[in-house]
This record gives sequence, structure tokens and C-alpha cells, in this order.
Amino acid sequence: MSDLDTKERIQPATAPGEGIAVQFVGDADFPTQDMSVSIGPAHPATHGVFRIVLELDGERVKQATPVVGYMHRGFEKLAEHRDFRQIMALVNRHDWLSGFSNELGVALAVEQMMEMEVPDRAQWIRMLMAEWNRILNHLMFVGSYALELGAITPMFYAFRERDDIQHLLESATGGRLHFTYNQPGGLKIDLPKGFLKESVQVSQTVRTRLPDYFDLVLGNEIFQGRTKGVGPLPPDVALSVGATGPTLQATGVAEDSRVTEPYLKYGEIDVEVPVGENGDSFDRFYCLLHRIRTSLDIIDQIHDHMPAGPVNTKLPKMVKAPEGATYVRTENPLGQLGYWLESDGGRTPWRLKMRTPSFSNVQTMPYLMEGALLPDAISILGSVFFVVGDIDR
Repeated sequence: MSDLDTKERIQPATAPGEGIAVQFVGDADFPTQDMSVSIGPAHPATHGVFRIVLELDGERVKQATPVVGYMHRGFEKLAEHRDFRQIMALVNRHDWLSGFSNELGVALAVEQMMEMEVPDRAQWIRMLMAEWNRILNHLMFVGSYALELGAITPMFYAFRERDDIQHLLESATGGRLHFTYNQPGGLKIDLPKGFLKESVQVSQTVRTRLPDYFDLVLGNEIFQGRTKGVGPLPPDVALSVGATGPTLQATGVAEDSRVTEPYLKYGEIDVEVPVGENGDSFDRFYCLLHRIRTSLDIIDQIHDHMPAGPVNTKLPKMVKAPEGATYVRTENPLGQLGYWLESDGGRTPWRLKMRTPSFSNVQTMPYLMEGALLPDAISILGSVFFVVGDIDR
């Protein structure tokens, strides 16, 4: 269609002096051209260097393609050249918000292969540290998701609680992100004097402040408008791509390794699994926030059950696992983390394979974003909680 043809279709609808109106004569549909938009690769807003390519028809997303691999560091191959104790210094880095939980899975796999008996106190302490680490992880996403939608205040609140927990864990492990506190057979050292008393105080503080997040974020009309009904995920689609954690639980599936396949002492306490109804962005955030409350309930039960005794098993100078293979899954903060460990009888793994929650959860994005509006794509992207190092490994 030429410019002349377009101009001929526009005619004045009123007489001069009566106001200006424009009337289109004939077909009012205009052809559009698909456009490819790349979100990323960017670091600060997406918890790592991540990119997603959107094919747009106007403001509507026709197709979304995640592009991963920018942070691949070959952890699985590096682990095959380190002994079973040295792996701990590597594994806590792929999801840098879940360092302790990452170590725990490897320790359990090695112990299962070597048929080690881990002292009861070490198992209860592992649970305590894993739940505090879970809250640390969730607080980061509680604050950052609100920030991605335009609200900065929840991030300040989240870091207030995170600092209290970081100081608590640092007093026991000596680290703030990379704890390296686990070892085959137990823990590096016992808890310092006064740790449990301080843990009780921090638990009470976080529980007291938790309603602030429900009121400030979940109860906010703007937040609800940006998330309710946005990016709904059916449970069958979530299961087909292997989604776990809040992404799966938001669809109504109460899958949690701590309940369905208990490890450590989780079978001896009560563990609630929060679930959503619609699987949308609101429900994913709802489940994430409620998992903090669940972890606080678990922590309080651990305080009541903590026994005395040793925290590790004496290891030989050279640790060797017998020939064979094993698979261990644990409930990491972002979902199910699995380790396939295979040994040829030497002092290093013959093969170590990771099944990370972020890698599976990000596969829901092509489904979630198809047909969504461009502004809603940001809401969906932030609600699928992932760490890019956990995708690329």
C-alpha cells in the first residue's frame, strides 16, 4: 500500500471548527512484522549471565528461547580430578545461594557408597544448616523479584534478615557463601558455644518479621495485578519438563524430597509442603514465601531434638570409594538436586553427574511466555526462580 493510498483513506469526520476527528474508510487492519528481541545476556537482574530470545508479534510473545551456556565451568569434569573431600570446595559454587545444600548431596552420596555411619548430632546439625541456607536463598528471591517488578523496599527488608542469618552461619563455618562445612562422615567441626541459643533468637526474629513480606508484597494490589493469572503452568507440563521446588509446588503438586524420600532425620519431624492452585507467577511467589515459614517450623523442631555427641567419623588418610554407583537426591532451596556418583575403586570419582533444579525449571519458560504480553514476560522470568550457575554448571 502506497503513502498516497493511505492518505486517501483518511477523511475529516467533522466540519472545520467543530473539533478534529479521524475516520478510517475501508479495512482498518494493518499488517505487522515479527520482531526478535534479546533480553540479555545480562547479570544483575537475572542472578547470572542469562539470555532469552523473544519472537514478538507487536507486544505479544510468539516464541521464547532460553540461551544458556555463558557461565559453563565444567564442574562435573573438574570433580573427576579431585578426591572425595576436595569436591566440597567446588560443589558449593554452582548455586552460590545454596552452598551448604550443594555440599550435603555430595556428602550423602559418598557416605552411601562407602556405607558410612554418620553420628546423629551431625545429621541434625546438617538439617539445621540446610534450612537456614534455604531461608537465605528464598530471601534473596523474595527481594529481587519485587525489585524486578519495580519495588525496591522488599530488597532492603530481605537483606536485613539475610545479614542476621549470614552472621549466624559464619560463626559456625567461617564462610558467608562457600561454607565447605560438610565432609564425608559428618562435619568439619562442631557448633561453637552459644550457637543454638543464637539460632533460637534469629528464628524468633525472622518469624516476627515475616508478616511484613506478606503485607508488603503479597497483599500489594500492584503486585497482585502484575502476577495473578500471569504465566499459568499446568501440573502435567511442569512434570513433563522435570520442574521441581516452588515452580512445581505452585501447580498443586506437593512433591518435596524431604517428605517423599526422607533423608537425614526429616522422617522424624513434621514437614509441611505449601502448594498453589493456578501455577501462575503469584502462586510461585506464594509458595516461595511460605517455604520460609516451613523452614522456620523445621528449625524450631531441630532445636528441640538436637542431641549431644560427636559430629564426624574418623577417616583414613586416603579416602577411596568402592567400585559401584549411587544416586542421591535432596531438596535444595530451588528444587530437587540429584547427584549420580560412580567410582572405579580409586580416590577420585570416575563419573559425577548433577541434576540441578534450575536447569529443569528454566525449561518451563517457552511454555509460560508463549502468548504473553511483553511486560508480563519480565514478571514470568522473575517468578521462575533460578541461579544461572546452577543451569550451566
